[in-house]
Amino acid sequence: MAGGDPHALLAAAADQMGKPPEGTPRRPRVGVDLGTASCVLVVLDSSDEGDCPVWVESAGSGALQDGVVVDFARAVATVRALRDRAVDALGTELSTAATAYPPCIPVADARACTYVCETAGFEDVTLVDEVTAAQRTLEITDGVVVDVGGGSTGVGVFRDGRLERLDDRPGGGHHLDLVLAGALGVETGEAERFKRERPTDALPILTPGLHRIAESIRAMTRGTDADLPLHLAGGALMIPRAGDVLAQYLQRTVVTHPHALLITPLGIARSAP
Repeated sequence: MAGGDPHALLAAAADQMGKPPEGTPRRPRVGVDLGTASCVLVVLDSSDEGDCPVWVESAGSGALQDGVVVDFARAVATVRALRDRAVDALGTELSTAATAYPPCIPVADARACTYVCETAGFEDVTLVDEVTAAQRTLEITDGVVVDVGGGSTGVGVFRDGRLERLDDRPGGGHHLDLVLAGALGVETGEAERFKRERPTDALPILTPGLHRIAESIRAMTRGTDADLPLHLAGGALMIPRAGDVLAQYLQRTVVTHPHALLITPLGIARSAP
């Protein structure tokens, strides 16, 4: 069991990705992260001792844009395939789940995420915002959770474990890919591969885009104590030293976490009944 250590939970989830399960979970809790670039399904085996990741799988999606479902059929097919593989591998039915939406999108768009999961075979679906889900993994008491997704950046200000402010603005990993693609003269898919395979070469090109994300963070945290650390979640900023660029630009403490791509999916699963 990962217990109450967020980094131990993240490490256990990363270790489980792509591996067969070791048994059937007694109390499965399922999280579905409908990301812009990919969809991640996490199954936890929960007990009084903590949460243990038993199944972690992702699949390319492209069915969402800026947090909004733009291809319902494709989103459903992706989630159904992930769910069916998890059911077969774990040997148990998965009828309940949680999913998440970017903060501040219209209610109808948020509910579309629920409808995707229901149509894919989940009977009871809990809905949570992505920033709150990330906080459930990191267990931040006093600080700012910054969830940089493919299409947008969400910010939640927490004090004494309570959410005081929640906001979201366009701009994320996809926009960084566009910056890189334009500079290199390649397609966005090739730019994404370049970013992952040659992050040191990509960082100087991406720095102006990171500054734009930093300005969004500044605007969304204006009026809050500058000494509250910023905790980065989401896969869009999994670039070495990206946190340093934000910290220098904003003149604030920025905390990065290992396996940041899994922070929000794990928190979604922990939000499931």
